[in-house]
Parts: sequence; C-alpha cells; structure tokens
Amino acid sequence: MQIGILGATGPAGSGLAARLASVGFDVVVGSRSKYKAMEVRDHLLERWDGMNLPIEAADNIGAANADLVVIATPWDAAGATAASVSRQLQGKVVISMANALAKVGNEFQPLVPPRGSVAASVQAAVPRSLVSAAFHHVPAKELGDLNEPVDSDVLICSDHKTATEATIDIVNRIPDMNPLDAGQLSNAAPIEAFAAVLLQLNVRYKTRVAVRFSGLKHG
Repeated sequence: MQIGILGATGPAGSGLAARLASVGFDVVVGSRSKYKAMEVRDHLLERWDGMNLPIEAADNIGAANADLVVIATPWDAAGATAASVSRQLQGKVVISMANALAKVGNEFQPLVPPRGSVAASVQAAVPRSLVSAAFHHVPAKELGDLNEPVDSDVLICSDHKTATEATIDIVNRIPDMNPLDAGQLSNAAPIEAFAAVLLQLNVRYKTRVAVRFSGLKHG
C-alpha cells in the first residue's frame, strides 16, 4: 500500500512518514511545495541512512494520488488542504490526525473548530471520502525516532467501517502501538481536545506522555 501524507513537512507528518516507511509502507511525503517535500524526504533518508526507507516526495496533489492519505497539516489548514485535492481523494480512506489547540500563557487549551472537530471538518470538505481520526495522542518526536518503539494506544473513530478497518490495519503494523476502535467520528471532538491535557503534562513533568488504557488486551 502507498500512503500519502499531506503536510509531511511538520514534526508529526515527517515522524509518521518515517515510522510508516520503517514498517514497509511506500510513503509519499507531500507539501504545497514539492521542493520542500524533497528537502524533508532527503533529511529522513539521510538521518536513517542504511534503512532503505521507501519514501518519495511530491506536491500535495501528487501525494493525494496515493492509495490512502493522511492529513498532517496544522489544524486550521486541514479542511482547506483536503478540499484542494478532493478529486484525488474521492472514494479513498483519509486519516485526520490534527488537534485544534492554542497556547495561552503557559497553558494549552483546546479549541472548537467548525463542525466540532478537525476530523469532522475534513469529512465535510471531502464528503466523498472515508475519513477516520487517529494518531492524535502519539508524541511527534518519539514517532519519528526509529531507534525506539512507540508505546501507545491509538484511538480511531470514523463513520465508515472501511476507514476504521484500514486505519486499524496500519496501526497494527507498527510495533508496540495498539489500535482501539473508539466509535463514530463525533467522538473525534473529545479525543482531539484531550491532546491539550497531554501537552500540559509534558510541560509540567518535563516528559513526553502517550496514552495506554487498562482493562484492554494489548498486542
């Protein structure tokens, strides 16, 4: 499977690109500028020299031609980015991973985007696509460090069974990450908002936390 990542020039997008490529997915890093995407690709290939990561670079249209597409842009650009490549995304599974957050003083606060969540805004922008919400609570730095596994549950929600199953299959390929079906896309709102709590814990305790739920079978 080829996975395109729109907005792959940011920490979360580039980290996810490296992690997915490391487990055998063909990845296309995308950006509004193909040349910026090429810089990110070259950086990843240089950083992980010897791993032969299957990563290509393209503009957003080129990345959206992949079999499955991840929207990894800043939250306020997610819907517009998806809409700009709506023709390429038609009928495809699209994963939204952005959180709508703002830093006010020393505190992180969740914002309420149009339609209640970033994922719902993306679904509205591409109504003929199958949108799922996932990867919201995975620390970007750890995601991109291929020397270490990422020990985290991944909450997945969607109104489309096909999208949920495809996202679960992707997460299952990544060692020590556990996919959890968190229901319909309406649940993306509290899932995205909870990222503010995790960031606040990171600041207060000078760490990088991920989410694990007790009482569930992992692995």
